[in-house]
Amino acid sequence: MARKFLYIVATLIVLVIAGAVAYRMFGNDLLRRALVPSVAFRTEPTIPSRLYADKAMWFARPGLTNTAVDWLPPGVQPTPAGNAEIFFIHPTSFVGTDRWNALLDDAETNDRARIFLRGQASAFSAAGRVWAPRYRQATFGAFLTSEDAANQALDLAYHDIESAFDRFLEEVDPERPIILAGHSQGGLHLTRLLREKVAGTPLARRIVAAYVVGWPVSKVTDLVALGLPECVTADQAGCLLSWQSFAEPADPSLIVEQYDVSTGFDGRPRANTPMVCTNPLTGTADAQAPATANLGTLIPDKSLQNASMTPGLVPAACGPRGFLSIGDNPPDLGPYVLPGNNWHVYDYSLFWANVRADALRRLAAWGKR
Repeated sequence: MARKFLYIVATLIVLVIAGAVAYRMFGNDLLRRALVPSVAFRTEPTIPSRLYADKAMWFARPGLTNTAVDWLPPGVQPTPAGNAEIFFIHPTSFVGTDRWNALLDDAETNDRARIFLRGQASAFSAAGRVWAPRYRQATFGAFLTSEDAANQALDLAYHDIESAFDRFLEEVDPERPIILAGHSQGGLHLTRLLREKVAGTPLARRIVAAYVVGWPVSKVTDLVALGLPECVTADQAGCLLSWQSFAEPADPSLIVEQYDVSTGFDGRPRANTPMVCTNPLTGTADAQAPATANLGTLIPDKSLQNASMTPGLVPAACGPRGFLSIGDNPPDLGPYVLPGNNWHVYDYSLFWANVRADALRRLAAWGKR
Protein backbone atom coordinates (compact mmCIF):
# COMPACT_ATOMS: atom_id res chain seq x y z
CA MET A 1 0.00 0.00 0.00
CA ALA A 2 2.70 2.46 0.98
CA ARG A 3 4.54 2.00 -2.31
CA LYS A 4 1.56 2.86 -4.48
CA PHE A 5 -0.79 4.97 -2.43
CA LEU A 6 1.25 8.13 -2.20
CA TYR A 7 1.10 10.38 -5.24
CA ILE A 8 1.27 13.75 -3.54
CA VAL A 9 2.32 16.03 -6.32
CA ALA A 10 1.71 13.80 -9.32
CA THR A 11 -0.01 16.49 -11.35
CA LEU A 12 2.77 18.97 -10.65
CA ILE A 13 5.42 16.44 -11.63
CA VAL A 14 3.67 15.45 -14.83
CA LEU A 15 3.11 19.05 -15.86
CA VAL A 16 6.82 19.70 -15.48
CA ILE A 17 8.08 16.47 -17.03
CA ALA A 18 5.64 15.40 -19.69
CA GLY A 19 2.57 17.61 -19.77
CA ALA A 20 -1.00 17.01 -18.72
CA VAL A 21 -2.04 15.54 -22.08
CA ALA A 22 0.62 12.84 -21.85
CA TYR A 23 -0.61 11.94 -18.38
CA ARG A 24 -4.17 11.51 -19.62
CA MET A 25 -2.88 9.15 -22.31
CA PHE A 26 -0.42 7.06 -20.30
CA GLY A 27 -1.34 7.66 -16.64
CA ASN A 28 0.54 5.77 -13.98
CA ASP A 29 2.76 3.98 -16.50
CA LEU A 30 4.18 7.35 -17.51
CA LEU A 31 4.78 8.23 -13.89
CA ARG A 32 6.62 4.99 -13.24
CA ARG A 33 8.85 5.36 -16.28
CA ALA A 34 9.62 8.97 -15.48
CA LEU A 35 9.97 8.82 -11.72
CA VAL A 36 11.08 5.41 -10.49
CA PRO A 37 14.88 5.37 -10.09
CA SER A 38 16.70 2.87 -12.29
CA VAL A 39 19.74 2.79 -9.98
CA ALA A 40 20.37 0.36 -7.17
CA PHE A 41 19.47 1.38 -3.64
CA ARG A 42 22.46 2.88 -1.88
CA THR A 43 22.85 1.75 1.71
CA GLU A 44 23.69 4.69 3.95
CA PRO A 45 24.58 4.83 7.64
CA THR A 46 21.90 5.81 10.13
CA ILE A 47 22.06 9.38 11.35
CA PRO A 48 22.52 9.20 15.14
CA SER A 49 20.17 11.29 17.24
CA ARG A 50 23.07 13.38 18.60
CA LEU A 51 23.54 14.93 15.15
CA TYR A 52 20.05 16.40 15.40
CA ALA A 53 21.44 18.66 18.13
CA ASP A 54 22.66 20.77 15.19
CA LYS A 55 20.03 23.37 14.29
CA ALA A 56 21.01 22.94 10.64
CA MET A 57 19.31 19.52 10.72
CA TRP A 58 15.91 21.18 11.16
CA PHE A 59 13.66 23.33 9.01
CA ALA A 60 12.13 24.65 12.21
CA ARG A 61 12.84 24.33 15.92
CA PRO A 62 13.45 26.58 18.90
CA GLY A 63 16.45 28.79 18.19
CA LEU A 64 15.65 29.23 14.51
CA THR A 65 13.87 32.39 13.37
CA ASN A 66 11.90 33.38 10.26
CA THR A 67 11.27 29.77 9.33
CA ALA A 68 8.52 28.49 7.04
CA VAL A 69 6.36 27.56 10.03
CA ASP A 70 6.47 31.14 11.32
CA TRP A 71 4.54 32.34 8.26
CA LEU A 72 0.99 33.58 8.79
CA PRO A 73 -1.59 34.62 6.19
CA PRO A 74 -2.16 38.36 5.81
CA GLY A 75 -4.63 39.54 8.42
CA VAL A 76 -3.83 36.77 10.91
CA GLN A 77 -2.05 38.26 13.87
CA PRO A 78 0.57 36.34 15.83
CA THR A 79 -0.56 35.30 19.28
CA PRO A 80 1.37 34.09 22.32
CA ALA A 81 2.14 30.45 21.61
CA GLY A 82 0.72 27.68 23.74
CA ASN A 83 2.82 25.30 25.78
CA ALA A 84 2.80 22.35 23.36
CA GLU A 85 5.81 20.93 21.57
CA ILE A 86 4.84 20.08 17.99
CA PHE A 87 6.74 17.47 15.97
CA PHE A 88 5.81 17.83 12.28
CA ILE A 89 6.92 15.48 9.45
CA HIS A 90 6.70 17.12 6.03
CA PRO A 91 5.49 15.27 2.90
CA THR A 92 7.53 14.17 -0.10
CA SER A 93 9.37 17.00 -1.82
CA PHE A 94 12.08 14.92 -3.56
CA VAL A 95 11.34 13.76 -7.12
CA GLY A 96 14.84 12.76 -8.26
CA THR A 97 15.57 9.51 -10.06
CA ASP A 98 19.35 9.34 -9.64
CA ARG A 99 18.99 7.99 -6.10
CA TRP A 100 16.26 6.58 -3.85
CA ASN A 101 16.63 9.03 -0.98
CA ALA A 102 17.08 12.78 -0.92
CA LEU A 103 20.30 14.43 0.12
CA LEU A 104 19.88 16.64 3.16
CA ASP A 105 21.46 19.59 1.34
CA ASP A 106 19.43 19.33 -1.90
CA ALA A 107 18.39 22.96 -2.34
CA GLU A 108 15.49 22.37 -4.74
CA THR A 109 14.02 19.60 -2.58
CA ASN A 110 14.38 21.71 0.55
CA ASP A 111 12.68 24.68 -1.12
CA ARG A 112 9.68 22.47 -1.93
CA ALA A 113 9.64 21.19 1.65
CA ARG A 114 9.50 24.78 2.92
CA ILE A 115 6.47 25.45 0.71
CA PHE A 116 4.68 22.49 2.28
CA LEU A 117 5.67 23.58 5.78
CA ARG A 118 4.43 27.11 5.14
CA GLY A 119 0.96 25.89 4.19
CA GLN A 120 0.72 23.03 6.66
CA ALA A 121 2.88 23.17 9.79
CA SER A 122 2.24 26.91 10.22
CA ALA A 123 -1.29 26.01 11.35
CA PHE A 124 0.17 24.58 14.56
CA SER A 125 2.37 27.52 15.55
CA ALA A 126 -0.26 29.05 17.83
CA ALA A 127 -0.29 25.89 19.96
CA GLY A 128 3.42 25.95 20.75
CA ARG A 129 6.90 25.42 19.36
CA VAL A 130 7.12 23.61 16.03
CA TRP A 131 9.96 21.18 15.32
CA ALA A 132 10.27 20.06 11.68
CA PRO A 133 13.28 17.85 10.90
CA ARG A 134 15.13 17.48 7.66
CA TYR A 135 15.26 13.82 6.66
CA ARG A 136 16.47 11.72 3.77
CA GLN A 137 12.97 11.23 2.46
CA ALA A 138 12.19 8.52 -0.07
CA THR A 139 11.79 9.83 -3.59
CA PHE A 140 8.34 10.12 -5.08
CA GLY A 141 9.01 7.16 -7.37
CA ALA A 142 9.39 4.85 -4.36
CA PHE A 143 5.60 4.87 -4.10
CA LEU A 144 5.11 3.75 -7.68
CA THR A 145 6.98 0.45 -7.64
CA SER A 146 7.11 -2.85 -5.75
CA GLU A 147 10.90 -3.04 -5.92
CA ASP A 148 12.67 -3.93 -2.67
CA ALA A 149 14.62 -0.69 -3.06
CA ALA A 150 11.43 1.28 -2.42
CA ASN A 151 10.92 -0.32 0.99
CA GLN A 152 14.59 0.18 1.80
CA ALA A 153 14.29 3.87 0.91
CA LEU A 154 11.25 4.30 3.14
CA ASP A 155 13.03 2.50 5.96
CA LEU A 156 16.04 4.80 5.67
CA ALA A 157 13.77 7.84 5.74
CA TYR A 158 11.93 6.58 8.81
CA HIS A 159 15.13 6.02 10.78
CA ASP A 160 16.07 9.68 10.22
CA ILE A 161 12.67 10.64 11.64
CA GLU A 162 13.23 8.29 14.55
CA SER A 163 16.61 9.87 15.33
CA ALA A 164 15.14 13.38 15.11
CA PHE A 165 12.27 12.37 17.40
CA ASP A 166 14.66 10.90 19.96
CA ARG A 167 16.57 14.18 20.01
CA PHE A 168 13.31 16.12 20.22
CA LEU A 169 12.36 14.14 23.32
CA GLU A 170 15.76 14.77 24.87
CA GLU A 171 15.48 18.53 24.46
CA VAL A 172 11.86 19.30 25.34
CA ASP A 173 10.56 19.68 28.87
CA PRO A 174 9.35 16.21 29.96
CA GLU A 175 6.23 17.77 31.46
CA ARG A 176 5.06 19.58 28.33
CA PRO A 177 2.31 18.21 26.06
CA ILE A 178 3.14 17.03 22.55
CA ILE A 179 1.31 17.34 19.23
CA LEU A 180 2.38 14.98 16.45
CA ALA A 181 1.51 15.82 12.86
CA GLY A 182 2.46 14.93 9.32
CA HIS A 183 1.18 14.73 5.79
CA SER A 184 1.41 12.03 3.12
CA GLN A 185 4.87 10.40 3.39
CA GLY A 186 5.07 12.27 6.68
CA GLY A 187 1.78 10.65 7.73
CA LEU A 188 3.14 7.22 6.84
CA HIS A 189 6.24 7.75 8.97
CA LEU A 190 4.07 9.10 11.77
CA THR A 191 2.09 5.85 11.91
CA ARG A 192 5.33 3.93 12.44
CA LEU A 193 6.53 6.44 15.01
CA LEU A 194 3.30 5.97 16.93
CA ARG A 195 3.62 2.18 16.86
CA GLU A 196 7.28 2.03 17.83
CA LYS A 197 7.75 5.05 20.09
CA VAL A 198 4.40 6.00 21.60
CA ALA A 199 1.90 3.14 21.86
CA GLY A 200 1.94 1.48 25.25
CA THR A 201 4.51 3.87 26.73
CA PRO A 202 4.27 6.67 29.32
CA LEU A 203 4.83 9.09 26.44
CA ALA A 204 1.30 8.36 25.20
CA ARG A 205 -0.11 10.33 28.14
CA ARG A 206 1.60 13.48 26.83
CA ILE A 207 0.10 13.29 23.34
CA VAL A 208 -2.49 16.01 22.77
CA ALA A 209 -3.34 14.66 19.32
CA ALA A 210 -1.78 12.97 16.31
CA TYR A 211 -2.70 14.42 12.90
CA VAL A 212 -2.14 11.60 10.39
CA VAL A 213 -3.37 13.62 7.42
CA GLY A 214 -3.34 12.43 3.81
CA TRP A 215 -2.72 8.80 4.76
CA PRO A 216 -5.37 6.10 5.32
CA VAL A 217 -5.82 4.65 8.79
CA SER A 218 -8.14 1.67 9.23
CA LYS A 219 -10.48 1.93 12.18
CA VAL A 220 -10.54 -1.86 12.45
CA THR A 221 -6.96 -3.02 11.88
CA ASP A 222 -4.74 -0.01 12.65
CA LEU A 223 -5.97 2.09 15.56
CA VAL A 224 -5.17 -0.31 18.41
CA ALA A 225 -1.57 -0.69 17.23
CA LEU A 226 -1.19 3.10 17.01
CA GLY A 227 -2.02 3.42 20.68
CA LEU A 228 -4.49 6.29 20.33
CA PRO A 229 -8.25 6.21 19.81
CA GLU A 230 -9.96 8.05 16.99
CA CYS A 231 -10.90 11.65 17.80
CA VAL A 232 -14.67 11.41 18.09
CA THR A 233 -15.47 14.75 19.72
CA ALA A 234 -14.09 18.24 19.15
CA ASP A 235 -12.75 18.69 22.67
CA GLN A 236 -11.13 15.25 22.98
CA ALA A 237 -7.42 14.98 23.72
CA GLY A 238 -5.06 12.02 23.40
CA CYS A 239 -6.55 10.90 20.10
CA LEU A 240 -5.86 10.59 16.36
CA LEU A 241 -7.21 12.60 13.41
CA SER A 242 -7.03 11.71 9.72
CA TRP A 243 -8.68 12.83 6.48
CA GLN A 244 -8.21 12.54 2.72
CA SER A 245 -9.85 15.27 0.62
CA PHE A 246 -11.77 14.74 -2.63
CA ALA A 247 -14.05 16.98 -4.67
CA GLU A 248 -17.13 15.64 -6.47
CA PRO A 249 -17.42 13.61 -8.57
CA ALA A 250 -14.79 11.72 -6.58
CA ASP A 251 -12.99 8.62 -7.78
CA PRO A 252 -10.81 7.24 -4.96
CA SER A 253 -10.45 3.85 -6.65
CA LEU A 254 -6.65 4.10 -6.94
CA ILE A 255 -6.44 4.38 -3.16
CA VAL A 256 -9.17 1.85 -2.42
CA GLU A 257 -7.60 -0.81 -4.66
CA GLN A 258 -4.28 -0.66 -2.82
CA TYR A 259 -5.87 -0.24 0.60
CA ASP A 260 -8.09 -3.29 0.17
CA VAL A 261 -5.20 -5.62 -0.69
CA SER A 262 -3.03 -4.36 2.17
CA THR A 263 -2.54 -5.76 5.65
CA GLY A 264 -3.32 -3.74 8.74
CA PHE A 265 -0.96 -3.11 11.62
CA ASP A 266 -2.60 -5.93 13.59
CA GLY A 267 -1.91 -8.45 10.81
CA ARG A 268 -5.49 -8.64 9.53
CA PRO A 269 -6.55 -7.59 6.00
CA ARG A 270 -7.76 -4.01 5.60
CA ALA A 271 -10.20 -5.03 2.86
CA ASN A 272 -13.58 -3.29 3.19
CA THR A 273 -12.70 -1.75 6.57
CA PRO A 274 -13.65 1.91 7.14
CA MET A 275 -10.94 4.55 7.32
CA VAL A 276 -10.69 7.17 10.03
CA CYS A 277 -12.36 10.34 8.75
CA THR A 278 -12.15 13.38 10.97
CA ASN A 279 -14.10 16.34 9.66
CA PRO A 280 -11.61 19.20 10.14
CA LEU A 281 -14.43 21.76 10.20
CA THR A 282 -16.07 20.20 13.25
CA GLY A 283 -13.24 18.19 14.81
CA THR A 284 -15.58 15.21 15.02
CA ALA A 285 -15.68 11.80 13.38
CA ASP A 286 -17.73 10.94 10.29
CA ALA A 287 -19.41 14.34 10.29
CA GLN A 288 -20.79 16.82 7.77
CA ALA A 289 -20.45 20.60 7.87
CA PRO A 290 -21.38 23.47 5.50
CA ALA A 291 -18.89 25.94 4.09
CA THR A 292 -20.00 28.49 6.67
CA ALA A 293 -18.19 26.39 9.29
CA ASN A 294 -14.89 26.86 7.45
CA LEU A 295 -12.88 29.51 9.31
CA GLY A 296 -10.39 29.98 6.49
CA THR A 297 -8.91 28.33 3.40
CA LEU A 298 -5.47 29.30 2.12
CA ILE A 299 -5.51 30.59 -1.47
CA PRO A 300 -1.91 30.38 -2.74
CA ASP A 301 -0.39 32.81 -5.18
CA LYS A 302 1.20 31.52 -8.39
CA SER A 303 4.66 31.41 -6.85
CA LEU A 304 3.36 29.34 -3.90
CA GLN A 305 5.41 31.64 -1.69
CA ASN A 306 2.41 33.38 -0.15
CA ALA A 307 -1.31 32.93 0.31
CA SER A 308 -4.40 34.79 1.40
CA MET A 309 -7.02 33.30 3.68
CA THR A 310 -10.73 33.28 2.89
CA PRO A 311 -13.44 31.89 5.21
CA GLY A 312 -16.63 30.16 4.15
CA LEU A 313 -15.41 28.67 0.89
CA VAL A 314 -15.22 24.92 1.42
CA PRO A 315 -17.66 22.48 3.03
CA ALA A 316 -16.64 19.03 4.26
CA ALA A 317 -18.49 15.74 4.63
CA CYS A 318 -17.14 12.32 5.57
CA GLY A 319 -18.39 9.58 3.27
CA PRO A 320 -19.25 5.98 4.19
CA ARG A 321 -15.82 4.57 3.34
CA GLY A 322 -13.91 7.37 5.08
CA PHE A 323 -13.01 9.87 2.37
CA LEU A 324 -13.68 13.57 2.97
CA SER A 325 -15.80 15.28 0.32
CA ILE A 326 -15.37 19.02 -0.27
CA GLY A 327 -18.38 19.21 -2.59
CA ASP A 328 -18.72 19.88 -6.30
CA ASN A 329 -17.72 23.55 -6.39
CA PRO A 330 -14.27 23.86 -4.80
CA PRO A 331 -12.26 27.10 -5.09
CA ASP A 332 -9.40 27.50 -7.54
CA LEU A 333 -6.29 26.76 -5.49
CA GLY A 334 -4.05 25.97 -8.45
CA PRO A 335 -3.44 23.22 -10.99
CA TYR A 336 -2.37 20.47 -8.60
CA VAL A 337 -5.57 18.48 -8.20
CA LEU A 338 -4.68 14.82 -8.64
CA PRO A 339 -6.42 12.11 -10.69
CA GLY A 340 -9.82 11.12 -9.36
CA ASN A 341 -10.55 14.69 -8.20
CA ASN A 342 -8.13 14.07 -5.34
CA TRP A 343 -7.29 17.27 -3.43
CA HIS A 344 -4.53 15.55 -1.48
CA VAL A 345 -2.05 18.38 -2.03
CA TYR A 346 -4.44 20.75 -0.24
CA ASP A 347 -5.47 18.56 2.71
CA TYR A 348 -4.24 21.14 5.22
CA SER A 349 -4.64 24.41 3.32
CA LEU A 350 -8.35 23.77 2.62
CA PHE A 351 -8.98 23.90 6.37
CA TRP A 352 -5.96 25.85 7.67
CA ALA A 353 -7.81 28.06 10.16
CA ASN A 354 -9.88 25.17 11.50
CA VAL A 355 -6.76 23.06 12.02
CA ARG A 356 -5.25 25.97 13.94
CA ALA A 357 -8.35 26.22 16.14
CA ASP A 358 -8.54 22.44 16.54
CA ALA A 359 -4.99 22.19 17.90
CA LEU A 360 -5.67 24.97 20.41
CA ARG A 361 -8.94 23.39 21.52
CA ARG A 362 -7.41 19.96 22.05
CA LEU A 363 -4.45 21.49 23.87
CA ALA A 364 -6.86 23.20 26.27
CA ALA A 365 -8.70 19.90 26.76
CA TRP A 366 -5.42 18.10 27.48
CA GLY A 367 -4.60 20.70 30.14
CA LYS A 368 -7.88 19.98 31.94
CA ARG A 369 -7.40 16.21 32.15
